[in-house]
Amino acid sequence: MIVRIVAIASALLVAASIGMAGQEGDEKAPATFKVKFDSSAGPFVVEVHRAWAPNAADHFYTLVKNGFFDEARFFRVVPNFMVQFGINADPAVQSKWHNSIKDDPVKESNKRGYVTFAQTSAPNSRSTQIFVNFKDNSFLDSQRFAPFGQVTSGMDNVDKITAEYGEKPNQGSIQSQGNTYLKAQFPQLDYVKKATIEK
Repeated sequence: MIVRIVAIASALLVAASIGMAGQEGDEKAPATFKVKFDSSAGPFVVEVHRAWAPNAADHFYTLVKNGFFDEARFFRVVPNFMVQFGINADPAVQSKWHNSIKDDPVKESNKRGYVTFAQTSAPNSRSTQIFVNFKDNSFLDSQRFAPFGQVTSGMDNVDKITAEYGEKPNQGSIQSQGNTYLKAQFPQLDYVKKATIEK
């Protein structure tokens, strides 16, 4: 079991896109804001607290305002661990957002329903991919995974996201082919229909 957890954590470390350009261009997010995800598994709402992780909050806010997550597939689902998404449906769009943001200190623990950016093993490597913790994963706290928000409603729908394909979708293929690859090879993947900042 310990080996399995280590393997999963290692995979999560290499799950983000690479790039090293800080967070230039990101809009400063409000101190607290909510994002509604209308997904094929049902709606859920993420409440973001900028004080938890300012760089992450600003980047997430900017991504949502630009419609980045719309039509994005939940391409990695590990039961009793987490669900991951955040590769754009269109490779041309994804390529424009490959730059990374600076790390934030970890102020909150990776509890059930908490939302965090994926990253590589290198510092300052968070980009566009995020994950929602299915359970308390405090072992991630010491690995620089800094939560920036939490699911405040609809966590039951997050739990329903299909785990049929597990970790089978190839992230390189998603990056280069987008939803064309996923629809052909993994047609039952759940996905974000639209993500919007609630007024």
